[in-house]
Amino acid sequence: MAVVLDPDTIDDRSPDGWTREGDAIEATYEFDDYLAGVGFASGVAGLAQEAYHHPTIEIGFRSVTVRLTTHDAGGVTDADLDLAARIDSLDRD
Repeated sequence: MAVVLDPDTIDDRSPDGWTREGDAIEATYEFDDYLAGVGFASGVAGLAQEAYHHPTIEIGFRSVTVRLTTHDAGGVTDADLDLAARIDSLDRD
């Protein structure tokens, strides 16, 4: 089973723009229009499937919020931080 990281480690290792929210980390990405956000969310879904680690994705009119936690472990693990970094590398155009 994955090890839940302590809050200081999460804060130190989270990519810019990601914040701790309870037992998860999350980030909100802004877009010029709805379809750009939907395209980004699709890219997030593809990365998640590759990693077999599935976030909560909330699509708004011009924003997408991604929330990561390792449910089996009950908190944030290396898998969450790794996927957050991969999501940050997605093209947002």
